[in-house]
Amino acid sequence: MPLAVTGAVLLVLGAAAVAAGLLPWPALAELAARVGPILAFVAAITVVTELLNAAGLFEWIASQFRRWGRGRVAVLWLLVVALSLAATAFLSLDTTAVLLTPIVVVLARRCSLPPLPFALTTVWLANTGSLLLPVSNLTNLLALHALGDISPAAFAARMALPALWCALVPAAAVAVLFRRQLAARYYSVRVVRVHADGRTPASADPVLLGTGAAVLALLLPALVSGVPVWIPAAAAALVLVAVFSARRRAVLVWALVPWQLLLFASGLFVVMEALQHLGAREVAGALLGTGEGPGDLLRVAAAGAAGANAVNNLPAYLAFEQAAGSPARLAALLVGVNAGPLVTPWASLATLIWHEQLRRLGVRISWWGYAAAGAVLVPLLVVPAALLAAVP
Repeated sequence: MPLAVTGAVLLVLGAAAVAAGLLPWPALAELAARVGPILAFVAAITVVTELLNAAGLFEWIASQFRRWGRGRVAVLWLLVVALSLAATAFLSLDTTAVLLTPIVVVLARRCSLPPLPFALTTVWLANTGSLLLPVSNLTNLLALHALGDISPAAFAARMALPALWCALVPAAAVAVLFRRQLAARYYSVRVVRVHADGRTPASADPVLLGTGAAVLALLLPALVSGVPVWIPAAAAALVLVAVFSARRRAVLVWALVPWQLLLFASGLFVVMEALQHLGAREVAGALLGTGEGPGDLLRVAAAGAAGANAVNNLPAYLAFEQAAGSPARLAALLVGVNAGPLVTPWASLATLIWHEQLRRLGVRISWWGYAAAGAVLVPLLVVPAALLAAVP
């Protein structure tokens, strides 16, 4: 079912809950005040990344990677690891899934390499690499409120050790699983992706490319400066829209705004808030227990990971947030819902986007193999990271 249809159904259910008095108006108003800035950020950062892609910036970076790799697959792969982590940390996991997946697949093919090691690196790190900063994942932005609206620096300090572990383990897993492919060499052929209008990265507008690079360079530190993240994201979007309106107006279409995702998220927020008033809070409390000992934190993280793979990481976080409570338990919950969704295809929106991109590019994967690898990885990720989350 398309996201927009699902979101519309969820909004109707939410409206029915409000009309029936199951969700009080004050609670709905408080929810809107909390998630409104988050949805504004999601809309703005999506426009920014789509326009940066249209400017040719990401493909230019990929072409530089091909050159910097100097024919060594391992070096090329390490550059993809670095780019995936940076894109996820600063631009969100969905950005990594949307934009980097086709780039790394095309890059691998132009170098006559199998795309699977690069594609799998991208999706695993998009999920597990989303622990470091508030902007990395929608769940992190939601957690800021529960954590007392702490600064991005304070959030990063709390999550640094779990984030480091959850970045290293998937990368090590890919290195082991595909060690033969990564030990090979490739020919330094030129990477060229032709757009529908006949453009190539080499023929990209230098003004758009330069503006995009400058906007990105200014945006990244602004996102961790402590200013509400929707403000610099919106400013960056406005600058890029203005430049594109003068240089390539045809790119500016309403489809740049992620309407389906916004509708889905809005409906999900309302329904989950209604369920909290219908007893879900008590059920979540019974599942998560209390306390901040190692066993307690593992219990919270395990519940988050199981909920994410059963349904999706966003509703799993919303269901367990209030029952988690303390900063250490919230950090453990984030470990579960961010690093845990590696088994089922619907566990995170980023994984669904990634698979759709692969389907369009003609790359086939086995979901059974994906689930088996994820089932091995998740405990290796979640158990140590949940314990590390206890470190203040």
